[in-house]
Amino acid sequence: MRALVTGVTGQDGSYLAEFLLDKGYEVYGMVRRSSVENFNRIEHIRDKLKFVQADLLDQLSIIDAIKESRPDEIYNLGAMSFIPVSWKQPVLTGEFTGLGVTRMLEAARHMNKNVKFYQASSSEMFGKAREIPQNEKTPFYPRSPYGVAKVYGHYMTVNYRESYDMFACSGILFNHESPRRGLEFVTKKVTYGAAKIKLGLADSLYLGNLDAKRDWGYAEDYIEAMWLMLQQNTPEDYVISTGEAHSVKDWVEASFRCLDLDWRKYVKIDKRFIRPVDVDLLVGDSSKAEKKLGWKTKVSFNELVKIMVEYDYNYLKKQM
Repeated sequence: MRALVTGVTGQDGSYLAEFLLDKGYEVYGMVRRSSVENFNRIEHIRDKLKFVQADLLDQLSIIDAIKESRPDEIYNLGAMSFIPVSWKQPVLTGEFTGLGVTRMLEAARHMNKNVKFYQASSSEMFGKAREIPQNEKTPFYPRSPYGVAKVYGHYMTVNYRESYDMFACSGILFNHESPRRGLEFVTKKVTYGAAKIKLGLADSLYLGNLDAKRDWGYAEDYIEAMWLMLQQNTPEDYVISTGEAHSVKDWVEASFRCLDLDWRKYVKIDKRFIRPVDVDLLVGDSSKAEKKLGWKTKVSFNELVKIMVEYDYNYLKKQM
């Protein structure tokens, strides 16, 4: 089996590449040409992967990448994924996160209509949620350029499935974190910041809205769900989540508690980190995935926080 993974150098892409290699796949990673390579997350498996150069903004390069890799499965994880930046670069976000999906689907349709296609959709599509919890039938109400672009990509995937009888499905993944999360994301910012404070490397941590609630799971658990979707007889869309909502404040408290610190002494609110419009409460209902895929999250909220705090603490301590 051959798989082509876009976004292979990111958090999800790196875990998925590991997972597929363990399954015996030949894994091709689609990477953009850059003067500076950022392969940190996949350095340990780099020699086991094959790379094809292409860009989600360039249709011809995507066609060439599919022609070269001849995949049985395509996992489209590539996107402009940091939500605050999507307000500063809404057009570019639309190009990568929205139109990039169409370019991938169109290339797959012309090169091999029988290829199985996975699209990384997002809980941010629910935005100002119409119901709690959110499932596959909940209407979308995105609250950021990123969320809007994800809705476009999601419905293009549905459209290609229905129009061309392609095996194309979307995983509507709720927030999923790991030690490989980028420092710009609030979860990593908190665990890394708490570790710095514990080690005397910082005395404060500046954050935005502490009241926003999210459904946080462990990235490694969610990767398996992606793969399971493409092993089914028929393509469908699935919500992947823990079913539990926790506030940013809960994440902060749990992180500092792991290090025997009182977060109230160190955390300060900075209005620069508050979104123009925020998403107040996201929590998913994964009963369909549990029933049809046999999938269920394994790592709890507190276990996830502990995994990330311990990783960041040990990493920073080694640098001292």
